[in-house]
Amino acid sequence: MNLEDRSRLIAAALAVRHQAYAPYSNFRVGAALLAESGQIIAGCNVENASYGMTICAERTAAFAAVAQGHIRFQALALVTDGGALPCGACRQVLAEFCDDLPIWVVDIQHPEQVAEYTLNVLLPGRFML
Repeated sequence: MNLEDRSRLIAAALAVRHQAYAPYSNFRVGAALLAESGQIIAGCNVENASYGMTICAERTAAFAAVAQGHIRFQALALVTDGGALPCGACRQVLAEFCDDLPIWVVDIQHPEQVAEYTLNVLLPGRFML
């Protein structure tokens, strides 16, 4: 993965974060997946008054990607206030589509700093059928 791809992915996550629907928590999250094809698919979190119906940005991006015909991913960029990592549900959903995945996490307070993880580190012993 090159720095240009990483920069484009982070820029897409930063941009889509502004579209987040977060009237309850005001915690806006932007995510962007780099598909195997090279296309970037972005997603934001969408909250609901019935909190269990809320969907994270990572799953929004993954489901949008699948709807567009992409099922293999090369990387994920995630942008939050505080640099939060993907939740367990998002980690498991991402694991459905890739053996491992570079995950770049950006705290909007320090956008020049990028924390790097991999899905295998964040989700050891993933569930598989």
